[in-house]
Amino acid sequence: MAMDGMEGMDMGDPDATPANEIKGADLKEGTFVVLDTAPPDSDGVKGTAWLAQHDDGTTVTVMLSGLEPGTEYMSHLHAQSCAKDNGGDHFQFKKGGPTTPPNEVHLAFTAGDDGKAMMTVNNDTKVGDGARAIVVHPAKAMDNKLACADF
Repeated sequence: MAMDGMEGMDMGDPDATPANEIKGADLKEGTFVVLDTAPPDSDGVKGTAWLAQHDDGTTVTVMLSGLEPGTEYMSHLHAQSCAKDNGGDHFQFKKGGPTTPPNEVHLAFTAGDDGKAMMTVNNDTKVGDGARAIVVHPAKAMDNKLACADF
């Protein structure tokens, strides 16, 4: 999936080792909740997110169901919890820096015919305690935060 200005950036690898399977990592897990900004008919969206920090950096995996089949989605790490402005601003390694990878952690994916999706992305830097949540947006409606999971 390519989004304007983001072609060629690492936004996920469906064949990468999922965050919850990385041995020896500091692992955090969150359960997605549908947000009040979600598009209509999104009440059935659910899933889990994992954030693993390890010797090689950070790995994030999302697994969702109840998505609109064939629809493209984008997910980002956020600096606040889901309860604070639906995750607030995107988490950035260098605040005020580029809003694209590798300064931000993005996962781009398309829901399958069954409405399910799973994606993993790696970043060479550890997020520390700065990434509090992950938010999923429909790629065509980035202002509509669909679901959020706290770490």
